[in-house]
Amino acid sequence: MLTTRFVNGAPNWVDLGTPDLDGALSFYGGLFGWQFRSAGPDAGGYGFFQLDGRTVAGGRRIGPEQGPPAWTVYFRSEDAQATARAAEQAHGGVLFPPVDVLGQGHMAVLADQARVPFGIWQPGRTKGVDVASEPGALCWVELYTADIAAAAAFYHKVLGLETSGVPFPGGTYTGVNAAGAGEDAMFGGMVPLADASAEAEAGPYWLPYFEVEDTDAVAEEARRLGGSVRMPATTVEGVGRMAKLADPYGARFAVIRSGSSQG
Repeated sequence: MLTTRFVNGAPNWVDLGTPDLDGALSFYGGLFGWQFRSAGPDAGGYGFFQLDGRTVAGGRRIGPEQGPPAWTVYFRSEDAQATARAAEQAHGGVLFPPVDVLGQGHMAVLADQARVPFGIWQPGRTKGVDVASEPGALCWVELYTADIAAAAAFYHKVLGLETSGVPFPGGTYTGVNAAGAGEDAMFGGMVPLADASAEAEAGPYWLPYFEVEDTDAVAEEARRLGGSVRMPATTVEGVGRMAKLADPYGARFAVIRSGSSQG
């Protein structure tokens, strides 16, 4: 479970790159009740999605040369420069080198051994998102990849992440937690692309999950607002009721009502 008691290696930020920030705000505002606050005139149009004044994510407009619309998951780093070097040494890459962000912290966008983008955030004045695991906020992250063992080795070398096998309906799920935190602090997982029909065609990536109170209603609202339902609402025993969605511009995300017995 994600919390805002951020430790090294745990997700502490998530942001959206979209060709239409106003349109994205209309979609996510209708879906989750988010509002948008600009980060200021020096932030290049970057801003914050908020719930009741608490930041749940960031957002920025991107052009076609910056890649497709997507959510990026960021992980806490004590030293962004050192983490970027570690990614290169582990056969990953640096897509956007570490940079100071107006004194709020240092960020970078890296790539893993399968060229999956992910971010790192070295806290300054901003430690991370203000809220997690509440309705409308980030609650889980999931890596879809062709090679679980290679991914686990990469993220262990670069972020210190630990993996463990968790019994799951129909098999075993690879859970992920920060170094030394134990399985009780699990914040995400890794899934083989071969086992994920909704993901295989688009290739490997990190998928953010947002907590909701009613998965079915949110999935239907996403469709009404111009998004798409990539996987309909499904109950997984002992986990919750989840759905995989995409916004009107194609950025993929998932929603879940967490719990052991969702109808």
